[in-house]
Amino acid sequence: MLFSSSLVTYGRGKGIVVETGMNTEVGKIADIINTSEEGETPLQIKLNKLGKTLGIAALAICAFIFIIGLLYGKEPIHMFMSAVSLAVAAIPEGLPAVSTIVLAIGVQRMVKKNAIVKRLPAVETLGSATVICSDKTGTLTQNKMTVKKVFYNYKSINVDDIKGVDNDLKLLINIGMLCNDTKISEDNTLTGDPTETALVDFAFKFDFEPHLYGMRPRVGEIPFDSERKLMTTVNQVDDKYFVYTKGGVDELLSICKDCRIYGEIKSLEEYKSDIYKNNEAMASEALRVLAFAYKVLDHKPTDEEVKNIENDLTFIGMVGMIDPPREEAKEAVAKCKTAGIKAVMITGDHKITATAIAKELGILQDESEAITGSMLEEMSDEDLTKNIRKYSVYARVSPEHKVRIVRAWQANGEIVAMTGDGVNDAPALKNADIGCAMGMVGTDVAKEAADVILTDDNFATVVSAVEEGRRIYDNILKAIQFLLSSNVGEIITLFVAIMAMPLIATWFGISDLTHLEPLLPIHILWINLVTDSLPALALAFDPASKDVMKRKPAKPGKGVFSKGMTWRIIYQGAMIGAITLAAFCLGLATPNIDDNAKIEMGQTMAFCVLALSELVHVFNIRNNKESLFKGGIFNNSKLWLAILASAAIMFIVLLVPALRDIFSIALLPTDKILEVTALVFSPILVVEVFKLFKINTSKDE
Repeated sequence: MLFSSSLVTYGRGKGIVVETGMNTEVGKIADIINTSEEGETPLQIKLNKLGKTLGIAALAICAFIFIIGLLYGKEPIHMFMSAVSLAVAAIPEGLPAVSTIVLAIGVQRMVKKNAIVKRLPAVETLGSATVICSDKTGTLTQNKMTVKKVFYNYKSINVDDIKGVDNDLKLLINIGMLCNDTKISEDNTLTGDPTETALVDFAFKFDFEPHLYGMRPRVGEIPFDSERKLMTTVNQVDDKYFVYTKGGVDELLSICKDCRIYGEIKSLEEYKSDIYKNNEAMASEALRVLAFAYKVLDHKPTDEEVKNIENDLTFIGMVGMIDPPREEAKEAVAKCKTAGIKAVMITGDHKITATAIAKELGILQDESEAITGSMLEEMSDEDLTKNIRKYSVYARVSPEHKVRIVRAWQANGEIVAMTGDGVNDAPALKNADIGCAMGMVGTDVAKEAADVILTDDNFATVVSAVEEGRRIYDNILKAIQFLLSSNVGEIITLFVAIMAMPLIATWFGISDLTHLEPLLPIHILWINLVTDSLPALALAFDPASKDVMKRKPAKPGKGVFSKGMTWRIIYQGAMIGAITLAAFCLGLATPNIDDNAKIEMGQTMAFCVLALSELVHVFNIRNNKESLFKGGIFNNSKLWLAILASAAIMFIVLLVPALRDIFSIALLPTDKILEVTALVFSPILVVEVFKLFKINTSKDE
């Protein structure tokens, strides 16, 4: 039975078509992919919630301010403009652009880490991953079979412990090389089945040369067959003909009549139980075992003789080989544990092999954590969802099983990342929150279904991508905190000024309340759209914090506003609002000028302090726990450029007469410049005190 889209590498034959189109196995896989729904990413969900919250808050505040202004006797059109300017202050207009650009920058950085991102939000989704389901072969392992143990002369020995090659081992190695279809290039590069290339590579370790093929030409063969699990070649050695056979232990022993031990031919029955015992021991270590046998002919066999030549062989020994785990995968799994991420292995391999590799990688502690596809078949979706956390290894699974596993984890509220390379992995890649396809050995179907393509097929790259995703998420939160604390400062400034307008007017002896407001709509628009945007964008280039992979992932259902975030936005916004109002009042207190000049002076000082203090405040945002002066202040050159550019734009507005007229601001005298400077840098002092007394964060951070 052949599956549609299979590639035939050699041989010939005739087949009967039994199904077509969507009724084929590939068609079923395509149907699973087509029927899977595209869900929102954690960031999209959180930003949507944030947008709704801010929208409702802005409307409520605007309505309240509008009504209060009317009660104070202000003109409706003027209060409407003030209410609209307050709405502008409440909504961080630059946030969509900032989050998009932060993600785009993350995509560029991911390419340098061997990960190509197909969908922009996928970068952040990786950072939110709580479970990583990984294929074994080539991702957690090197996809390169290596001979680890040899059994011959009635003993099992590790390859690294072999000191010399005696005649019996030499014969075993010769069989491995000659009963083999590996192609060897001029530079000794090996091409072929991983199992066979491992045997040739094993021979090369003991200085066996490729010219052996020319010295012992192949004159007959019986190709490997999956039903027989055997392969046989006939090679000419001088005037004799050697029959070399390799294959599964059970199958090969059934066609052997004796065995060779220390050069002597012994009865096979006497040693068969020990051969089986050593075979089981190798298998328990997740080694793939191949057995070898031979016989010598005194004539060249005819084609008809070759067909029935697999009999009366002499058993010589066995080799145990394994696809070894990647060293970097071990480190990556350990990093996952530290980061609170569950690493899961999903493979089509045998349970014993998968369990042994998983133990070595640190994915699995106890064999009870492993489950097979047949066991999954007996479980309902409800039972699987209920018990999914018990398992770390899923062996002998089908495409449908992989989808069930992914959905079971998702049903437990987890953000699931899935790696895969084959057509059969495509449905799971599509259904996972983040699908990662292999770039080197991955099929086009898998790459099409995935969100991220790993160009080096390495599990460690997935973990590096998670780290990058967390950095991006952190930087987006920094931008949100910066923009919202600044906007809260603007709201508090306008809200308090309007509420306390009669008191302020009385205090500073101002009779006309019509234009008594700390900021004009043009000031607010300028700060929100120009001054704030560049520093918020530059936060995208902030390096990852030291503990980025030492903390648990953000809870999937958790919004942007954690207790700590909410507290910081409120108190830092209140701080910015307070110093802006202080600047406004200092301007109103200017002696020997008329009311209009006082208001203009107050608005100028409030505009300067609000805009420039936010540029200074951005440094407070970069680390909510450690002091600004503990190092790292200069590790984001883009942020410095953004601050200098924003400051330069502000000074152009302040110093160019034509622009001063447009913005209705005055030229500040020296004493007012000193007052503005002191207020501009005060946020650093306030936040540093809060960090010192550990009240800048909450216990849940």
